[in-house]
Amino acid sequence: MASALSVLIVGGGGREHALTWAITQSKQVETVYVAPGNAGTAAIAKNINIPAEDVQALTQFAHENRVDLVVIGPEVPLALGLVDSLNKANIRAFGPTGLAARIEASKAFSKRFMQDHNVPTAAYAEFSGYDAAMRYVDEMNSPVVVKADGLAAGKGVIMCEGPQQARAALKAIMVDSQFGEAGDKVIIEEWLEGPEVSLLAFVDGKMVVAMPPVRDHKRAYDHDEGPNTGGMGAFAYPLDVTPEVVAQIEKRILQPVVAGLAAQGTPYKGVLYAGVMLTADGPKTLEFNCRFGDPETQVVLPLLETDIVDVMLACVDGTLDQLDVAWKPGTCATVVMASPGYPGSYPKGLSISGVDAAQAAGTVVFHAGTALDDAGNLVTSGGRVLAVSATGDDLDTALATAYAGVGQISFEGAHYRTDIGRNGRHQA
Repeated sequence: MASALSVLIVGGGGREHALTWAITQSKQVETVYVAPGNAGTAAIAKNINIPAEDVQALTQFAHENRVDLVVIGPEVPLALGLVDSLNKANIRAFGPTGLAARIEASKAFSKRFMQDHNVPTAAYAEFSGYDAAMRYVDEMNSPVVVKADGLAAGKGVIMCEGPQQARAALKAIMVDSQFGEAGDKVIIEEWLEGPEVSLLAFVDGKMVVAMPPVRDHKRAYDHDEGPNTGGMGAFAYPLDVTPEVVAQIEKRILQPVVAGLAAQGTPYKGVLYAGVMLTADGPKTLEFNCRFGDPETQVVLPLLETDIVDVMLACVDGTLDQLDVAWKPGTCATVVMASPGYPGSYPKGLSISGVDAAQAAGTVVFHAGTALDDAGNLVTSGGRVLAVSATGDDLDTALATAYAGVGQISFEGAHYRTDIGRNGRHQA
């Protein structure tokens, strides 16, 4: 494929702004579209008013505008078969097919697949009936994790310290239909203990190339308190995730999944994301995601030395073994600034100032929930508003720069954690 490429990025959050930021730096790319995008992507690419879930409209746009590569950010369009639709139209797409995306889209499929391929994970049971599930948690009488089977925007996992919480979780999912059809079936897992790590990898159908390990901070408040969120910040290279641990996760978790999916005729291409817990018995899989994570993307992409478009095309074409994927020295950290009330209800349209000053302080500010008002001013439009990322020779330097950037930005009621990465050995 010649240079002067045209690329379409699907999605509108912080992950997609980070992808847009990285792709626009490629010397071989001429035009970048983002559908639907946000205020951050609008400043460096062309936003297109097509929802990420509209498979037909996205395929038609890519065809009519002679797009060379489509990069899909969120999980829903992947599960809906956007890659399949694009492939039928002879358009290159970075991401797994609908069948391969089941590794995230169905937790029941994922757990059965792990069991069949000896991938270490928590013991579990699967239920389609509410009464049977209730009897099971009563008999277990121990901490469990209750998961809706289908996609639930990252909110379908409920940690239950005992039967009473588990019963409430089952009622919310299976009776009250809190997550709609995603909760028609549930998975009940044993409760695992240990620090967590996100290990993302580029995959070309057969080969796995791991990215830097990242620790995400899910809880809303300092000291790991408050409700779970989509992620309040993250950093690369936690000290307890040694190169040996990364190699173990690759060998025992990522590679068997890629080989197993290929063997059953649904080869996996794109990014495979393993959420892993480092237990006393070794790494165990919590879940798989079939795409880049958020805010992990805002940490790993600033560290990528190799042209990201070269990597993506190698994944699509099955030629990762011919490419040396290189990473910059040092580390990276990102701090998420959220709307007041997040992850509950929150206001929109709050005026944002200081983004340019934050970037002048040495950060990269990735937009997540932002928009431009009628006067062209930057305002909030989501729960997670901005992710302020910074690189450094060491974690302390990266964090100091990121927090200096955060200090330059203001919007009414802005909320962020002040302890991202403060203890690199444990989950904060």
